Amino acid sequence: MPHILRDARGRIASVHRDPVPGAESVPADHPELAELLGEAATEAAFASLDAGLIRVLEDLVDVLIARNVICITDLPPEAQHKLFDRKHFRDRFQRNALQLWGEGPAAVPGAGLLIPTLSGGAPGRVPPRRR
Repeated sequence: MPHILRDARGRIASVHRDPVPGAESVPADHPELAELLGEAATEAAFASLDAGLIRVLEDLVDVLIARNVICITDLPPEAQHKLFDRKHFRDRFQRNALQLWGEGPAAVPGAGLLIPTLSGGAPGRVPPRRR
């Protein structure tokens, strides 16, 4: 268990492995200690990266389904349920968002899923800019 000494303002001034006079012992996962050691920022950064990767994987599944590489029924029922839940949540969330590229989600024939398209073009492709 780490031992800390605090400064006059109550902030951690030093961390020690062994007890020292005037030090208090704190659990290794103490929030102030984690912040001082930079662990809280690291965990938040990983969580942010994970959230971004989840979105990429979700979009990848959508593209594979739209191109008939896989069928949604090829996935285990649990995965299908999670994908549908996220897709429905995103659709509800995006209805209230500013639409810059058209009318929003459009059905892709034969895919069985709603795949976001950009201005009616192919899924995930940005239409050419008009001048």
